[in-house]
Amino acid sequence: MNRLNTLLWTVGLSTVCIVSQAQITYGGSPWHEGPRPGAIEFSALDLEALRAEDDVTDRYKEAPWRFGVEHDVALNALEHGAWTVENGHRVWRIAVHAEGAVNMSVRFDQFDVPEGGVMFIYAADASSVIGALDHRNMKDWGGLATGILATSELVVEYRQPLDLQDMPSLSIDQIVQGYRPFSGWLHHGDRGPFGSSGSCNINVNCPQGDDWQVEKRSVALIVSGGYGACTGALVNNTANDGTPYFLTANHCLGNPGSWVYYFNHESATCNGTTAPTNQSISGGTLLVAENGADVALIELSQTPPSSFNVQYAGWDATGVVPDGTVGIHHPGGDIKKICFDYDSPFPQNVFGGTAVWYINEWEDGVTEPGSSGSPLFDLNHRIIGQLYGGTAACTGFDQNGPENNGEPDWYGRFNVSWNLGLSDYLDPTSTGTLVLNGYPVGAFANDASVSITGSPESVVCGAQDVAIEVTISNTGESTLTTCLLEYSINGGPTLQQSWGGSLAQFESETVTLNAFTTVDGVNTVEVTLVTPNGVEDENNANNTAEVEFSSFTGTTVGYSLNMVLDNWGSETTWTLKRFGQTVYSGGPYSDFTSGQVITESFCLEEGCYQFRVNDSAGNGMCCSSGNGSWSILDAQGNVVETGGEFLSVQQVQICAEATSGTEANPHRDLMAFPVPANHVLNVVWPESNGHARILDMVGRTVDEAQVQSPESQWDTSDWASGPYLISWNGASGTRQVKQISVTH
Repeated sequence: MNRLNTLLWTVGLSTVCIVSQAQITYGGSPWHEGPRPGAIEFSALDLEALRAEDDVTDRYKEAPWRFGVEHDVALNALEHGAWTVENGHRVWRIAVHAEGAVNMSVRFDQFDVPEGGVMFIYAADASSVIGALDHRNMKDWGGLATGILATSELVVEYRQPLDLQDMPSLSIDQIVQGYRPFSGWLHHGDRGPFGSSGSCNINVNCPQGDDWQVEKRSVALIVSGGYGACTGALVNNTANDGTPYFLTANHCLGNPGSWVYYFNHESATCNGTTAPTNQSISGGTLLVAENGADVALIELSQTPPSSFNVQYAGWDATGVVPDGTVGIHHPGGDIKKICFDYDSPFPQNVFGGTAVWYINEWEDGVTEPGSSGSPLFDLNHRIIGQLYGGTAACTGFDQNGPENNGEPDWYGRFNVSWNLGLSDYLDPTSTGTLVLNGYPVGAFANDASVSITGSPESVVCGAQDVAIEVTISNTGESTLTTCLLEYSINGGPTLQQSWGGSLAQFESETVTLNAFTTVDGVNTVEVTLVTPNGVEDENNANNTAEVEFSSFTGTTVGYSLNMVLDNWGSETTWTLKRFGQTVYSGGPYSDFTSGQVITESFCLEEGCYQFRVNDSAGNGMCCSSGNGSWSILDAQGNVVETGGEFLSVQQVQICAEATSGTEANPHRDLMAFPVPANHVLNVVWPESNGHARILDMVGRTVDEAQVQSPESQWDTSDWASGPYLISWNGASGTRQVKQISVTH
């Protein structure tokens, strides 16, 4: 903890000062040559203890990224520091030293200064300064959060002319002692100013971000005390008037009035690790805070000046599922990054009904703690959500891995947030607009987009003629009357199909491409829209769409999946793969639907497949949250594999054959009687040698035995009443499953 004592300030200040305007300031410089007050002292921090705590909290997006320890203080201009008279001014100074600190900041719970008074905050070695701050920096909440300086000792200096009778009210309630270093200082080139992120993240100015140079200017890092708390973005409103509305997540909320919002905190290069912190706004007013979609809307205390060159991002409140998404964010409080998901997100409700977009995994880049609240963009460059949480990260909890871990993320859905209060501010005159471009950049005259909206959703059995449906949308201001669709099938030559009609802005029309015959294996169709209205498209980011699906043209076998959901269907996903390629997949599903049965039909080539069930919460489908289960059945309805009781993953191998196996006796099936059984179950086996298991309906083994006779009896006295499965594997590999029931 902190200890207060007075030190004799013996460090001389250089006359050279590097100005670092960490927020909107109004020029000038401090008077370093004035009397030097004693410093308030904070002892060194226990870095090992902090590191142990951070090793835990750094794993979770819901937890802010800590870079400094917050000390609660009560320091005011009447009782602390020193007043002097210099050059016809009253001057107040107070100094704070924190042993071992790599950065520091102060927060005022009272900042009320008369017109004519100015304040500066600067490093004791004169390396950097914030200021001047004056009456124009006063906030509605009465205090002021200030920016961060790379120093272990800072000085607050306030001055006003002697003839100014009104005196200020200045009170400091928090000192932040930073222990995670700024990049560029102390030779820690791997860290950003407020934290660090994993190496699988992508700087926003890498080539992947070339098409997102406008939208990135809306995104800002939120710093609260000693935490790089979250990320958010400026959003446009239908008046296009530049009101500084700022979107982030509800779970990020503390006191937005004491936050500092850093814009353009990004490396100018793809591989850079340093970034400026000289464009920020202090404070904002909370307008909307709702758990239903984890949304918060804040109006910043000041409009970012033209020198910040910010963008107010467009948005889409329709709820239409996009073909892909892009996230721009500050992971771990680090410099600005970008990530890409080339698949459509899933709309779902999770964790008490919060409406989210489910991102199965990021193909390029990733998010991390500190990214919370960051915007999710569709391919039309409009916001459709803000980051709620998830488990996506770079490989390993130490965040040093070169690849992302393939885990999911959840974003609060903008279309749901719209009816939770956003529309009151973002559509102030109730125009009914649900789709809006950004401001001041974003209104294109000729801009059309294409998406694939109709294609096989499962494996195509046999060679068939398939027609792909695509949707043409006019995202430009001019009425769309003509365009050309260029498409290729399985990497073949480019084909063309023209379109003509009349689409007003944001209107769409679906057209069907010429049919083609599927080939065995993966079929790929890529479509590109060109020359809207006979001219070059002004926005190429939404001009291309691609779809893949599989087709089996040889001998196929029918199988099916029966899945019984537990209470948390949103945690359940599954895949059926062959040679590492996904043939079928499903989930996540809706929550609070315990007992709902999901049925999927499979068309499989002969061969072996891997069926994998995942539970993102690590408690399987049974039995803490309902009696969920899954079963794979062959064409005759026999259960070939079943399960449900596991932790994070359950995986089995299924080998599909044109026949159900070599039957030792084709005239004898597995028989059991009486049904229902009371105390004894008689079983007649298909052959005299095999292995038998008794399973309950969630796949748990109740009993098992090696069969060495054509018939046997099972004692069911200790079995609970209810349905069971008898699973039998013969010596020749034959498998049969029969359902029975027991009652007492």
